[in-house]
Amino acid sequence: MEFEPTIGIETHAQLLTRSKMFCRCATASSLQQQESSKTVPAPNSLVCPVCLGMPGALPTINRRAVEQVIMTALALNCQIPSVSRFDRKNYNYPDLVKGYQISQSYLPLGREGWVSIEVNGETTRVGIHDVHLEEDTGKLLHVHCQSLIDYNRSGVPLMEIVTEPDLTSVDQTQEYVLRLRRMLRYLGVSSGNMEEGAMRFEANISLHPAGTETKGTRVEVKNLNSFRALLRSLEYEIERQSRVLRQGGKVARETRGWNETDGATFSQRSKEMADDYRYFPEPDLPPLVITSEWIDRIRAEMPELPDARYRRLMAQYQLPPYDAGLLTDERAVADYFEASVAQGQGLNLSPKTISNWITGELFRLLHGRSVDIGSSPVAPGALVELIRLVESGVITGTTGKRVLDRMFETGRSAQDIVDREQLAQISDAEELSAVIDLVIADNADAVAQFRAGKETVLRFLVGQVMKATRGKANPELAADLLQERLAAA
Repeated sequence: MEFEPTIGIETHAQLLTRSKMFCRCATASSLQQQESSKTVPAPNSLVCPVCLGMPGALPTINRRAVEQVIMTALALNCQIPSVSRFDRKNYNYPDLVKGYQISQSYLPLGREGWVSIEVNGETTRVGIHDVHLEEDTGKLLHVHCQSLIDYNRSGVPLMEIVTEPDLTSVDQTQEYVLRLRRMLRYLGVSSGNMEEGAMRFEANISLHPAGTETKGTRVEVKNLNSFRALLRSLEYEIERQSRVLRQGGKVARETRGWNETDGATFSQRSKEMADDYRYFPEPDLPPLVITSEWIDRIRAEMPELPDARYRRLMAQYQLPPYDAGLLTDERAVADYFEASVAQGQGLNLSPKTISNWITGELFRLLHGRSVDIGSSPVAPGALVELIRLVESGVITGTTGKRVLDRMFETGRSAQDIVDREQLAQISDAEELSAVIDLVIADNADAVAQFRAGKETVLRFLVGQVMKATRGKANPELAADLLQERLAAA
């Protein structure tokens, strides 16, 4: 018997605010942005009586965090209530310093939304059950047979996005989480950096016989800290639950964890025996009144979202889908491209040519040196200057790649590098003639093959001319001169 999965995803995303959710303590991400450094703050250095849960310390709501969640909810086509509320979620765990978490259960900031995904040419609408706001917990560190707690993360604003159980495959799940992460990064509300713990997942999965509507017993897999862990855990659970059902057993309703080393899930606790969180309204915080004017102001701050920008780039710049997809995967890349096109206006440079340089040579340098495009030493205007030199024939395409490397290393302009290093294209027939004579003399076998009718050898001989001139020869002129010499001999 074949079985089909039903999958729902809960995504936790840390918000990019300067301070924590209910106090004025700085967040680690805000400090790193200010210092332009990846230095990690010392453990328990970003804390105060509020985020440490000291008696008598009262929380206050971070307005910017609320606005970022509402913005996300709008992007996910959610309904925004006129009144929202915070609740206490009660449970005991070492990293939860207060013994409860301030979250939202009954009146979240967004609900009943949706997002469309496309897999193998088929479009699926994934329902968004709710988008709510809560505070993050501390972090447990297990070192040398002892457990330490760092409360720097305690109280950091955390957004949770909960889907309906509308996903039916691992491929759909992958497309959904990638699309969601891209959206959050476009909005500027979360870095989505999995390696920094800024985005985590929990998956709910059940299996049912193919072709039937009755859903199976749901299993929750918690604390998945990477795309790889999420997708591998789903693949494992589909196989595990299928095996149980085929053997006539019943899938237990439980919470499971993921062991990356073993590549397997493991039972943590039975849902029937799970603690009741005993949600009740947070007594120290008033309800949030969300006016239509406030929503309109937040909507006006929203940038153009990835799907809309993808369609516009194809329509406005006549780019093929592949180029538009690469350029809009990251907002900073799309911004760089459009800034480059603007710089190139009046220079007769096509957007497609600019796209080729960005997604080809510039990406090569950025990825090779692990540099974000926003930190590129080659600004849009500098790249456009280089492309102009290539397109106008001042330098060859091969030389242009070398010049871009030097620009990336030194920060100097393309024209300065070309002038100082004498890289201008050789388009003088007399100057090339001497080089061509040497190439013909040094490659007698290739010359004989060409004269015997193997015309494809000409490409090899042109390549030798380019090599001899360090890529500076005009390749079209070199080919014409070679043909003339070989035909005349």
